[in-house]
Amino acid sequence: MSIEPLFTFRNRWFTTSVAVTAGLFLVAALAGFLWLPSLQSNRGQAAEGAGGIWGEICSAAGVFRPGPAKSVTKPDFRGTQVALTPTLLKGADAASVGRGATLALQCSMCHGARGLSEADSPNLAGQHPLVIYKQLQDFKSGARSSAVMEPLVAKLTDQDMRDLAAFYAYLPRAPWNIPTDAPPPRIVISGAPVRGIAPCGACHGTLSMKPGAAWLDGQSPVYIRAQLVAFAAGTRHNDIGQQMRNIARVMTAAEIDEAARYYAGAQQ
Repeated sequence: MSIEPLFTFRNRWFTTSVAVTAGLFLVAALAGFLWLPSLQSNRGQAAEGAGGIWGEICSAAGVFRPGPAKSVTKPDFRGTQVALTPTLLKGADAASVGRGATLALQCSMCHGARGLSEADSPNLAGQHPLVIYKQLQDFKSGARSSAVMEPLVAKLTDQDMRDLAAFYAYLPRAPWNIPTDAPPPRIVISGAPVRGIAPCGACHGTLSMKPGAAWLDGQSPVYIRAQLVAFAAGTRHNDIGQQMRNIARVMTAAEIDEAARYYAGAQQ
């Protein structure tokens, strides 16, 4: 049995092991800090913003290296510019409601003389004033498109929109015929957590109410379906933070139909 120490360079096995380990480390370092970054740099994935090969090496090592600013790709449509706050419409009085009643005469053909539609347009009676104000602002700015609404809101001032919101919020809501032949749809009460869908009632009533979220009880099922489909397709895009687009695009057709029929209060 040999009594020569193991960890000494006189031991050829120890020397060979150290040499192989050092060689593997050198190959890994060259691949990780030179070869792979050069490939990514050549492909143009991040070379411009990071400063070429040296920037890629710094990035691979986890070292931040500021580079020239990159251009930001902006959407080819306008988003809502309305910032909703609890005090946004504070101070509406009887005079504001009266002015809104006069302005609402031009809205009665679609939304009804008392804010209740018979043409599958949204019912506005009793709607939250923030909802009405935001939608009017979005129609005027182009964040929400409608061949009917855009010409009507073109000449409205900010005060006009506040007065209309005050008037419609003042009107009594229509009675909601809650469906009693079946429990509320799961999408309304529980959502679909696995797909990242919050319950409809968490924002639109039943469970809670989020500022700017419309009161849906008693709305036309045709209108609700149409809006969910538009959000899912991205043709309606005035929701703040894309919350409705993110939800609608992962809802099934059956869930859209169930929610529309439930809030309409009728099995249609």
